[in-house]
Amino acid sequence: MTKQLEFDFEAKPAAQIPDPTELDEAILTDRDGGDGSSAPPDGQDPLRALMDQNFLQYASYVICERAIPNLEDGLKPVQRRILHALWEKDDGRFIKVANVVGHCMQYHPHGDASITDALTTLTNKGALIEGQGNFGNIFTGDRAAASRYIECRLTELARKEIFNKDLTKFVPSYDGRNQEPVTLPAKLPLLLMLGADGIAVGLSTRILPHNFRELLEAQVAILQKKPFSLLPDFPQGGLLDVSEYNKGNGRCRVRARVEQKGSDKLAVVELPYSTTTESLIASIEDAIRKKKVPVKAIDDFTAEKVNIELTLAPDAKPAKAIKALYAFTSCESAVTCFPTVIHNGRPVGMDAEEILKENTSQLLKILKQELTLSRRRLLEDIHTKTLVRIFVENRIYKNIEACKTYQEVQTAVMEGLQPFAGQLERPITKQDIEMLLGIRIRRISRFDLDRSRKEIEALRADLQKVEKQLEDLRGFAVHYLKGLLRAYGEDHPRRTQVTVFDSIEIKELTAKELEIHYDEKKGYLGHTVKEGQPLLQCSSYDRILLVWDDGRYRVVQPPETLFVDTNLVYSAKIDRDRVMTIVYQEYGNVYLKKFSFGGTILNKEYRCAGKASKILLFADDSPDEIYVKYKPAKRQRVHQQFFHATDVAVKGVKARGSLMAPKEIDKISTRKPRWWKDGEKAPRGILLDH
Repeated sequence: MTKQLEFDFEAKPAAQIPDPTELDEAILTDRDGGDGSSAPPDGQDPLRALMDQNFLQYASYVICERAIPNLEDGLKPVQRRILHALWEKDDGRFIKVANVVGHCMQYHPHGDASITDALTTLTNKGALIEGQGNFGNIFTGDRAAASRYIECRLTELARKEIFNKDLTKFVPSYDGRNQEPVTLPAKLPLLLMLGADGIAVGLSTRILPHNFRELLEAQVAILQKKPFSLLPDFPQGGLLDVSEYNKGNGRCRVRARVEQKGSDKLAVVELPYSTTTESLIASIEDAIRKKKVPVKAIDDFTAEKVNIELTLAPDAKPAKAIKALYAFTSCESAVTCFPTVIHNGRPVGMDAEEILKENTSQLLKILKQELTLSRRRLLEDIHTKTLVRIFVENRIYKNIEACKTYQEVQTAVMEGLQPFAGQLERPITKQDIEMLLGIRIRRISRFDLDRSRKEIEALRADLQKVEKQLEDLRGFAVHYLKGLLRAYGEDHPRRTQVTVFDSIEIKELTAKELEIHYDEKKGYLGHTVKEGQPLLQCSSYDRILLVWDDGRYRVVQPPETLFVDTNLVYSAKIDRDRVMTIVYQEYGNVYLKKFSFGGTILNKEYRCAGKASKILLFADDSPDEIYVKYKPAKRQRVHQQFFHATDVAVKGVKARGSLMAPKEIDKISTRKPRWWKDGEKAPRGILLDH
């Protein structure tokens, strides 16, 4: 549904909107708050009054005259001025870009650099301007040559379908010396064909380019009141997932096309939208440095087509390497789209289907105007030719031989034509009389009545055809669009393949990306620590749980090098719901607790036991039995004991555990250890809850 954006201004012709460079002078000179006084009204802050007067005017200028395209012809002002300048200079031959830019500067007030960049971009899109020379490379991102070395001209499509001087409204240019078009009478859906990006004051726009052929087929469907769909198509090719496109108001996921070349090579042959080979290679190199993709060499053979060869590391699997490229490099990206256009002088939010429907309505309007103009011209031609035939066939020119004044001549001709007024298309005017009196005697003497009648009959046949087209305007529009498809459709094949992307589990791809070591002697832990024993393999997307023997614990990202001291008792990838078992001593008592860590904040320190505690046993499971050997003490009768842990309830991480014994423990194990004496008294322990 069309959304009207709330901006309190009207679009103005170019001549009425000041150049932003003139605003400073306006700021310095206009201090009167708009009422002619020298001070702001009612004691208003001068700066606030100044902003009230000038900011919306500037915002209006940037939105309507620079950044946001117009719905009617799909062009920004600089693009419209470039095409108008090319049309004025068009003779079918190539023209130096520098000459076009110089000619366009009489309409565009922002300098040659912006014009050159916009012209280069339009040329690279290929639909409206044909280039000769180095216009840069959309694949590699290389810039175009200087404007004095390259040439351009309008394409046949642009020359025939977007210009019509009789239907164009002109306004004075920024300096008042020239006339420029408000909009071009474009019969093509240029906005969706070309796409658009722009950032203005308080709003922006991004409209993705679509396929020319598919747009025209959709317009035919609209005219025939049939369902249709629109999907983007990018000049770089690649793969496209439109699951979230939402008619142009959502986002698209785009991918490079990666092909396997042998067992150890991959080749990127098509790029995702808004990416170049340079930026893509940079992202792959960055992923290689971070050890996220198994690539050992990159060779760029891109010329007219994209060809980036990737040599894989030994033992790397091509299918897994392709997934890693999509997950960790610019081989896959998301493109957000939010169409904003100028419609009826205001910025409006629309979706792609609404834009195309408006363009189709405009097509009908322009075709009707052209047919009406053609009918008017045919009627005028028929009237003129009929008038001349009557004038010559009935020898009315003989009536002026006896006339002595020019007034009498005009009256004689008018009176001579009156009996034949019923054969004419409109009343006779003085201009008609002047035209007849301007006919030379030689033309009268050679006048062929039969030929004149045939010409008039041909004109009447054309008029009848135009009348039928006006009566069935929708049918004529469908015929017109199908003619365009026959003439130009084969030149615009779809380049981007629409598909649905498989989900990529990043953690699965990087499960063994990092190897964490713990140096027990120095107390350092991390994937760059070389000494000590390896603790675990993990992904950079994993989170590591660290537990110390005094009951502290913390969740961290896999560190490069982190000092954790030498009293670390547990480290592993965090599983918030996993049940843990600990035995800890606090103030001479020994407690057993089962719990899960639950949610944590990264790098924040917590406790799973009291401040005066010391963990004697930490297990990341639920053991059935726990074997305990007590330290020797006077009058101690029981030296070893076992406890059944299966019936212990799972508590919160901050809860106190069940009391095991009020004495110190020498050794503890979850399995029957060697130090356990089978022949010695070992009663089953009782766990007490507080």
